[in-house]
Amino acid sequence: MDMQTIASPKATPAIGPYSPALAVGDFVFVSGQVPLDHEGKIGAIVAPDQARVSLENMTAQLAEAGLGMDAVVKTTIFLTNMDDFAAVNDVYAQFFTPPYPARSTVEVTRLPKNVKVEIEAIAVRG
Repeated sequence: MDMQTIASPKATPAIGPYSPALAVGDFVFVSGQVPLDHEGKIGAIVAPDQARVSLENMTAQLAEAGLGMDAVVKTTIFLTNMDDFAAVNDVYAQFFTPPYPARSTVEVTRLPKNVKVEIEAIAVRG
């Protein structure tokens, strides 16, 4: 199986032993994007702003693979507080157009670097 690591210099660098994104055949799997800048620093404090940075990082990873957000077929959003759902949803809607990707949103106890939002995706080429 041919796999290609994708790591945009404009997005969060990996903070562990994983690929920021991995292309396998026609699929691109984007690891959970957290609201860190390309230097690994947290700039956003509130969940909606963190969602925006996470989605900007996702956009950069996909661009590095030659794709746009319209190639995304599935996302998962991890929130540390489900009360942030509506505000994060408003930001999320600014990055996608119909037909929207399939999606799951779950509340978790804690995320890396104590951020409030992490978003992962699966995209398809073609």
